[in-house]
Amino acid sequence: MRAIQIAAPKELKLIEIPEPDAPGTGMALVRTHRMGVCGTDVSCYLGKFPFFDFPRIPGHELGVEVLALGPGVEHLSVGDRCSVEPYMNCGTCYACRKGAGNCCTQLKVIGVMMDGGLCDRFVVRADKLHPSKRLTMDQLALVETLAIGCHACQRSNASRQDRVLLIGAGPIGIATLEFLRLTGAEMTVMDMNASRLDFVEQTYGITNRILVSPTDSGLDAAKRYTEQDLYDVVIDATGNPYSMSGALQFVAPTGRLVYVGITQEQISFKHPALHRPEVSLLASRNALPKDFPYIIGLIESGTIRTDPWITHRTGFEEVVRDFDSFTRPETGVLKAVIELV
Repeated sequence: MRAIQIAAPKELKLIEIPEPDAPGTGMALVRTHRMGVCGTDVSCYLGKFPFFDFPRIPGHELGVEVLALGPGVEHLSVGDRCSVEPYMNCGTCYACRKGAGNCCTQLKVIGVMMDGGLCDRFVVRADKLHPSKRLTMDQLALVETLAIGCHACQRSNASRQDRVLLIGAGPIGIATLEFLRLTGAEMTVMDMNASRLDFVEQTYGITNRILVSPTDSGLDAAKRYTEQDLYDVVIDATGNPYSMSGALQFVAPTGRLVYVGITQEQISFKHPALHRPEVSLLASRNALPKDFPYIIGLIESGTIRTDPWITHRTGFEEVVRDFDSFTRPETGVLKAVIELV
């Protein structure tokens, strides 16, 4: 059976792996139709993601088809099209008992801490499959990205009364924007890539935009745009330590700063910058099970449109050739999708 493996930093291999076993109790055998390429996948490929070990089969943004079901699975049928919730939590630790399985002490994310879905078929926990009779495989593969943004928005507690600055208009930033716009908050978006800011304006009508030069030191130089105009909520979706360290300067007194991007590097700022305005500092990790059916419903109703998202496609046989181009902003990639079927 075919699979793609990240063997080492910047090294992809097309490999053969054994067919999966028949699904056991509570499990399902699925066929991967689509895989979305996430910022996490790019970081893993570049050797920059903190929870990733080589070699590994990637793939956690997935649209799959159910091929077989193990005993005890009642909410699915063979042939169902599903999105995969890739967070394999233990269910018994302190975080899981509190309903925060996204922070499970034993958490394994498929495609990151364990082999993922960039293969023909694999076995997965059936409770992590979220079916839809209406969504396409492309749409199902985008649900997990949207779930990251959904959870980040929930963590921010943004409302109509807030002014929000979103730093980073890549896939995770755009996913977060999808849910921020539903709150009615006043939005401003900051990025170093003018084409991404153009996308935000053309797709969402957001004209409040701040273009930061790549030569700026962190975001200090961007403060000239905002020194009189701080924000109730600042969400940093860059994963860039300079941006994340500088984001605090944009938060209004009693405001909230949310880190949804992740970095292996140290983030630093002087404590008075946090203490004086009494800022709430928050992290946002993964998403929750309830987010998946909620997002599927929003796509089915047309509240969220996914058609502008996919900018690049490649077939399974071309992944090794094409993947490196997805890591380069100059190629204009917002979301790349790998077609397996």
